[in-house]
Amino acid sequence: MKRHVPGPWSDPQVYLLPNLMTAGNLACGFSAVLTIFEGMRDVGGGAKDFHLAIFLILGACFFDALDGRVARIKGQESMFGREFDSIADIVSFGMAPALLVMDIVLSSFDNRLGWTIAFIYLLCGAMRLARFNCLSQMAEENPDAVKSRDFVGFPIPAAAGLIASLTIFILWLNEGQKDIGAWRYVLPALMLLLSFMMLSEFRYPSFKAIDWKAKKSLVWFFLAVLTLVCAVNFVEFVPLGIFLSYLVYGLLRPWISREWQREIEEGGELPAAVEEVASEETGN
Repeated sequence: MKRHVPGPWSDPQVYLLPNLMTAGNLACGFSAVLTIFEGMRDVGGGAKDFHLAIFLILGACFFDALDGRVARIKGQESMFGREFDSIADIVSFGMAPALLVMDIVLSSFDNRLGWTIAFIYLLCGAMRLARFNCLSQMAEENPDAVKSRDFVGFPIPAAAGLIASLTIFILWLNEGQKDIGAWRYVLPALMLLLSFMMLSEFRYPSFKAIDWKAKKSLVWFFLAVLTLVCAVNFVEFVPLGIFLSYLVYGLLRPWISREWQREIEEGGELPAAVEEVASEETGN
């Protein structure tokens, strides 16, 4: 049987599982936008719609973290997946957070100022995604280039996660009321800061170097489970601490030793003696 060779106009190959994760990201973002519009109609009510929108944005962050990991583990990275991921990201992490903050906070300012700040964030997020795709394509076309595992500029999913987690923290402090008082000055400033950080030259670890199949100590496993449990049970402030720590880490990273960077970004390695004992006990 003659083998089919795809022509220049053939449909690209689509890997099912990682792109299903990206579709989940897009579904969360689309649902968040619709929920925010519902909240806009409830002028004098509480902020239950915005709580749901925030959880949907954080859910999109979860799906976005999964799609890349699944693609790399299964060797299913593709150009289609990269482009599809960027389209989903601009909805979930660009449009949704911009609308969220514009209604909760920026509507109390001049409408033109609120629109401008929200659009600056959306524009910088779109440019950040376009730059990422360009750098990825240039790296693929130049096999001799040194492959970097870092993100150039603050990633837009992390920016959206920081906005969403800070918003839910503020709503929690104000007992779920949409009128957040003096806090309304914080989120616009944060949006402008994140807009700058997304287009900056600061480098942030992608954590692609973590080997999920590697043997880790019980301490690492305990810390990972503890972080997950706390993030779920104390969603009002633990996710904020995680996203804020990531933002600050990129700023301080140039002054952190290589050894500590490897420990944080790659999960470290077990000492050789421990690995040898573990191998003897398991028979590997």
